[in-house]
Amino acid sequence: MTTPSRPRDGRLDPGLSAIMSERRQLINLAYRLLGSLADAEDAVQETYARWYALSPQQQNAIESPGGWLTKVAGRICFDLLGSARARRESYVGEWIPEPLPDRREWISTQPADEDPADRVTLDESVNMAFLVVLESMTPAERVTFILHDVFCHSFAEVAEIVGRTPAACRQLASSARRRIRASQPPAAPAAQRADVVREFKQAWQATDIDALLGLLDPDATVIPDSGGLVSSRISPIEGGEQIVRYVVDIADRLANLTLLERTVNGQPGLAVQQDGRIVTVMAFDVAGEKIMHIWAVRNPEKLRPWTVATQH
Repeated sequence: MTTPSRPRDGRLDPGLSAIMSERRQLINLAYRLLGSLADAEDAVQETYARWYALSPQQQNAIESPGGWLTKVAGRICFDLLGSARARRESYVGEWIPEPLPDRREWISTQPADEDPADRVTLDESVNMAFLVVLESMTPAERVTFILHDVFCHSFAEVAEIVGRTPAACRQLASSARRRIRASQPPAAPAAQRADVVREFKQAWQATDIDALLGLLDPDATVIPDSGGLVSSRISPIEGGEQIVRYVVDIADRLANLTLLERTVNGQPGLAVQQDGRIVTVMAFDVAGEKIMHIWAVRNPEKLRPWTVATQH
């Protein structure tokens, strides 16, 4: 965990400095736990609301305000994950974690902490393939794995958040690791992933069927996410040949669309722009020289960070 700045008496100022020193860390934690920037913001806001609901005496009695904030945020996210499962059962089509841009690709200078998307560190623990695997875990597995393996909290600390024993949390983390290993083939080098995505973009623009087939694994899948809010396929598209038919069907519309190479959750991806507005963000899972999965997010509610980026 990042060490917050502290006054001379060693205690964290319960005012603005608490927000400034811990908020980035909490947003990073909550996004990885929830897969949604909007939900992460809400969880962190609720965390601070609970801090300010404490009396000054209660705040001063807390030895580690940063640890207290993390524990409360973790519990809030744990509860939200349980209710999110029920909400997603009624979601129209497939639910995909919210994609995040690398804002450095959009603008060269920007005010510090301009948007929560700026404060999420885009490392391997937020790539889309990783987040999708997290979605398959139970809330307890997900919270335990992220807090212990990604944020390096002890099992004793995690146990207080998920209401299990440290030994049970150790087992949850082991189960989560097995899920990760079983679902993720060795990743291709970053430069190779970028080349494959670029070649896919060029082949799509040229309607080069042979090139598209050559880039797609025969068992590749495209998983769309529109939330029922815009026109889109709802069910996944399975198989390289079916995917090629799908992308060729919309190739005629590319004259009105612009394909942009963009970093999506820290990995090479594509953004589809129409009339200056991002309407689709595509994340790729590349193994070797083949595309295994494409996640195409069209739900406009999940594209808010991208809309903000294009306004600068």
